[in-house]
Amino acid sequence: MIISTVYIEGESSVNPLDLVKLTALMELTSGRPEITIGLIDGPVAISHPDLAGVNIREIPGKLARTCAQAESTACQHGTFVAGILCAKRSSPAPAICPDCTLLVRPIFPEVAPGTGQLTSATPEELAKAIIETADAGARVINLSAALIRLSSKGHHELEEALDYAARRSAIIVAAAGNQGTVASSPITRHPWVIPVVACNLQGSPMTESNLGGSTGRQGVSAPGENIISLGARGRPLRFGGTSAAAPFVAGAIALLWSLFPSATAAEIRSAVTRASALRRATVVPPLLDAWAAYQVLATTHTHNGRG
Repeated sequence: MIISTVYIEGESSVNPLDLVKLTALMELTSGRPEITIGLIDGPVAISHPDLAGVNIREIPGKLARTCAQAESTACQHGTFVAGILCAKRSSPAPAICPDCTLLVRPIFPEVAPGTGQLTSATPEELAKAIIETADAGARVINLSAALIRLSSKGHHELEEALDYAARRSAIIVAAAGNQGTVASSPITRHPWVIPVVACNLQGSPMTESNLGGSTGRQGVSAPGENIISLGARGRPLRFGGTSAAAPFVAGAIALLWSLFPSATAAEIRSAVTRASALRRATVVPPLLDAWAAYQVLATTHTHNGRG
């Protein structure tokens, strides 16, 4: 696994939350602490003022949940993704679900401070993290990373871990990767995983984003261009790619479960991916429409007013 990010410069007046119809959903709820989001990534700068008051729990592992080196790539990445998911609504980050619980399970070590060097973890380490995060009660698990160097042993362990998460009803949201290819991986091919393609702020897939048959059939697109979120050193960061797109989908799922706590994982996943539509024969998945997913769930479930 490697961190899956594209660094982007420039600005845009388009609100990425509006693009995927998350704004209306966020007006209804800021989440519930019973809804837990698993973050398998780098450590998070928990002392950041825009994460103050957020319910952040650690899943014990060999790496600490909080950053020791704020300038490291792993810390910057983990904090950036955490900001999209759970920062204060008054922050510069998208801050989709601040009242949900964030379960932090770092797999990327803090190395090469200040160099921007990619940091990595083995498929076996990822498999262990998925199982531990599902066991800790995560309802949705965010994987903002891409898979590399997969051995047959790693493939088997990873497939078993994804099967285990499915049995535990933990929805896996995974970045499709930024190699600009038409390809898939054991993660994006797994039938329970929601692969996420990064799109620009006009809704078209970014050229760097991986596409594929399984991604087109069971995935969604989400904003991955010029995304602003928390920087571990206090100042906001701007970057993009599929690693920035994935937490928009994980955050939407957390909000929907906050509003419809009786919905099953299969119902939530179906509403988000539009699984009831005709079978897709394309490598490009549809754009996330969080409000349409809300309307689908509202036809069969009562809206929880305190969501």
